[in-house]
Amino acid sequence: MQLTWLDWAAIAGYLLITIIMGLYFRSRSGSSMEEYFVSGRSVSWWLAGTSMVATTFSADTPLLVTGLVYTQGIAGNWLWWSFLLSGMMTVFLFARLWRRSGLITDVQFAEMRYSGKPAAFLRGFRAVYIGLLMNCLILGWVTKAMISIVKVVMGVTEHQALAICIFIIIPFTGLYVAIGGLWGVLWTDLFQFVLKMGVVIAVAYYGISAAGGMHGLLAKLQAARPPDPSVAHGNAIDFFPVFSLGLTAQPWWTLPVITLLVYLGLQWWAFWYPGAEPGGGGYIAQRIFSAKDERQGLLSVLWFNIAHYALRPWPWILTGLVAIVLYPHLNASIPGQHPEDGYMLVLTHYLPASLRGLAVAGFLAAFMSTIATQLNWGASYLVADFYSRFIKPDGSQRHYVVVSRLVTVFLVICAALVAAQLASIQSGWQWVLELSAGTGAVYLLRWYWWRINAWSEITAMIVALVVSLALRFAHPFSGNDAVVFAKTAGTTTAITTIAWIVVTYLTKPVSQEVLVSFYRHVRPDVRGWKHIAAIVKEVEPTRDLGRNLGLWVLGCAMVYSFLFGSGYAILGQPLRGTVLLVIGVVCLLVMLRQLRSFVTGPEHERHVETAAFLGH
Repeated sequence: MQLTWLDWAAIAGYLLITIIMGLYFRSRSGSSMEEYFVSGRSVSWWLAGTSMVATTFSADTPLLVTGLVYTQGIAGNWLWWSFLLSGMMTVFLFARLWRRSGLITDVQFAEMRYSGKPAAFLRGFRAVYIGLLMNCLILGWVTKAMISIVKVVMGVTEHQALAICIFIIIPFTGLYVAIGGLWGVLWTDLFQFVLKMGVVIAVAYYGISAAGGMHGLLAKLQAARPPDPSVAHGNAIDFFPVFSLGLTAQPWWTLPVITLLVYLGLQWWAFWYPGAEPGGGGYIAQRIFSAKDERQGLLSVLWFNIAHYALRPWPWILTGLVAIVLYPHLNASIPGQHPEDGYMLVLTHYLPASLRGLAVAGFLAAFMSTIATQLNWGASYLVADFYSRFIKPDGSQRHYVVVSRLVTVFLVICAALVAAQLASIQSGWQWVLELSAGTGAVYLLRWYWWRINAWSEITAMIVALVVSLALRFAHPFSGNDAVVFAKTAGTTTAITTIAWIVVTYLTKPVSQEVLVSFYRHVRPDVRGWKHIAAIVKEVEPTRDLGRNLGLWVLGCAMVYSFLFGSGYAILGQPLRGTVLLVIGVVCLLVMLRQLRSFVTGPEHERHVETAAFLGH
C-alpha cells in the first residue's frame, strides 16, 4: 500500500489529537491514585461503557473474526458470542456490588473479602500474575496483530514492522497514558471508537461492492459449497453449526457441535478472559469503579454488552465473507498465508486510495485504545496492589502517581518482548483461555457464598495453571484444533473445580470480623450469608438474586435478538430479521421498566477505609 502525503497528514492529525487529550488531563490525573486509575469516581455511564467497547475493539479483532468466518463460517463467532452470558451476569448480579465496594482495583477485593496472610498473598500474587504475566500476553498478541498490519500497510519486513511497533507506536501510546491516566484513556477511547467504526464499515462496504453486491456475495458463497451432499459441512452464513462431532477435519465452514457446547455450557462461566471475566473484573471493574454511582456503573456495562455483541460485529463478519469469495485459497499451512490475512487483503485492494490514511489511523486507534487500557489497568495492579501494599505502604499520592508512570513504561518494554516471541495472534488468546480454565466459578460464588476463602482462589489459579500446562505438553487428546480445545477445556475445568471445592472445605473459613465488614459494606444477597446477616441486624437484607437472574435472561435474549435480527436483515432474510428485532425491542422496554424500579439504597459514596479493608 502506497501512502501519500495526505495519508501521512491524516495519521499525524490523529496522533496529535491523542497527545493533546493526554496533556489536557495531565494535572487532573496527577493529583492522586484515585484520579489516575478511576477518574475520581465521576464518570458517566455512556463514557465508561464506550471505553469498554473501544478497548475490546483492538487491531487484532477484525483479523481474528475474519479468520473465524473464513474457516468456520459465521458460526465460528460463538467463540466470543458465548461470553455474552458472562457479560450480562456482570450487569445485573455484580456491577452494583463492585461499585459499592469502593475499591480502586478488583485485586484489592482479596483483602476486603478474605482475612490473614492468605488474603495478602492472594492480592500480591494476582497483582503480578494478572497485571504482569497475563497482561503482557494480551499486550503481546495485540502487538502481534499490529505488526502484521504495519507490514502490509508500509511494505516493510516483519522485523522492521516489529521495530516500528516497539520503538514508535507503543512508546507513543505509553506516553499519553502515563500523562493523562484513566481520564485521558476514556476520552481518547471515545474518539478512537468513532474513528475505527467508520473505517471497518467502509472496508465492509467496498469489499461487498467488489464481490458483486450483497446478492452476488451470497450467490457466490452458495456456489462455493461442496457438491457432495454426503459430506458434513455447513454454509458460511449459518449462525449455528451443522451436526458434526469434529472427529475429522472439516474444511467446509464447520464448527463442531462439541465445541459449541463447550462455548455455551462451560466457557462463559469457567474461564477468565479480559473483558468477559466471570463476575466482572479487570478493566470492566475499573470502569465500574470510575462511575458516578451504582446505577451509572450498571448502565455502563449494559451499554458495553449491547454495543459489543449486537452493534459492532457485522462489518467484521461481512468482510470475512467477502474474503472467502475474493481470496478462496488462503491456507494456514502454506508459509506466508493465513485466513486472517483476508481482512488486510480486502482493505488494501479495494478501499479507495483517498481513505487509506484514515484506515491506517483507524487501525492505530484500535491498537492504541487496547494498549492504553491494558497499560493503565496493569499499572494499577502493580502499583496499588503490590508496590504500595508490600514495598512502600507509606508513600504520598504524588509518589505513587510517579511510580505508576514508570511502571507504565516498564509494561511497554515487556509488551514488546512478548510480541517478539509469540508465534501468532491466536496463540496469545489460546494461552490466556487455557491458563484460566476452571477458575471462573470461584469468582462468581465468592460474592454469594460466605464459605469461599482465599485458599479457594489460590487453589483454582494454581491447579488451572498446572493442569493446562501439563495437557498442552502431553497432548493426550485427538481431533481437530477446535475439538482438542474443547476436550482440554473440559478436563481442566473439571479438575480445577473439584480441587478448589475440596480445599474450601478443608481450610478454615474467613474470620467473622472480615465477613461482617464485607457484608455490611457490600450487602450481597442474604441467602448465602444468613448467619452473618443475623449478626448485622442493622443492615436491611438484600433479596434480589431471583429478579437479577430474570433480568439476566431477559438481557441475553435482547442482545441475541438484536445480533441475529440485524444479521438476518443484512443477509437477505428481512422477515425473520424484523421479528427478532421486534423481540429485542420488547425485551429492552421490559428491562428498562424493571431498572427504573431498582432501589439501590445508600450509594456508599464515602471512600473505603484503607486500614479496615486493605491492610494499610
